[in-house]
Amino acid sequence: MTLLRERSDRRRPAPSDTGGLLTGLLLTARPKQWVKNVLVIAAPAAAGELFSVHALTRLTLVFVLFTACAAAVYLVNDARDADADRAHPVKRRRPVAAGRVPVPVAYAAGIALGVLAPAVAARLCPPEAAALLTAYLAMQLAYCVSLKHVLVVDLVVVTTGFVMRAVIGGLALGIPLSRWFLITTGFGALFMVAAKRYSEAVQMTGEAGATRALLTEYTAGYLRFVWQLAAGVAVLGYCLWALEEGGVPHTSVLPWRQLSVVAFVLAVLRYAVFADRGTAGEPEDVVLGDRALAVIGLVWAVMYALAVADW
Repeated sequence: MTLLRERSDRRRPAPSDTGGLLTGLLLTARPKQWVKNVLVIAAPAAAGELFSVHALTRLTLVFVLFTACAAAVYLVNDARDADADRAHPVKRRRPVAAGRVPVPVAYAAGIALGVLAPAVAARLCPPEAAALLTAYLAMQLAYCVSLKHVLVVDLVVVTTGFVMRAVIGGLALGIPLSRWFLITTGFGALFMVAAKRYSEAVQMTGEAGATRALLTEYTAGYLRFVWQLAAGVAVLGYCLWALEEGGVPHTSVLPWRQLSVVAFVLAVLRYAVFADRGTAGEPEDVVLGDRALAVIGLVWAVMYALAVADW
């Protein structure tokens, strides 16, 4: 009887927590994930075209629209997975699974954002940026429906989402994108995505089916290989960018571009510590929660800014 009662409890929505419907919708939109959308400033920052009223206004708009699209995907995803999430020890606390946000309301909010964001982008952004935003939304919805169940393709889709974030800032301002920028961004994103999957696989050892179902088809060794390969290519791409000018004398106080390689490599090595331990399951927590990584990231950002400014 006790076992049957426990199973029944797991199928029913958990008791409602404090907060109303709007709070539940906000939590379902994953505010902690919004930090990823800061990538929209990457291309303008690299081109030194970040600090102007036009650039800041356009990038703020793109950030908000990307956040709206991501929130739409999260709402639809949680509505689709509500029953499965209720059987999960952690995901059952999500607002939709817990009953704080009714499934029809989650669907309605997700669809509304999914229609509104591309419409606003088509009206206020360049056609290329609007098309990319729409393609991102379509790809992520396809991921929720089926692509997240396809080996390797799931890694590619999530990685492509990061690259799209980095690319759209350049498209919004008409900035040409460097091949090294795309390579470093793409493989840097794959490094973090594969490290996340590897951490999830390590943590679910002996609990098959308890988390992402596709993880049972990956091996920890394969995922380790992917994140190590991606980290190596990302570092190589960044080094080639930094050394692209060859022996041309620099006009700044120090060769900041070349020196920034040291900080970039240290940042990758520091993040790899968490990946190797299997504790990189939440990238935003690693990036925001590790003081040493934050310091290294700040040093890299300063060097990068000095290189762009040619100071």
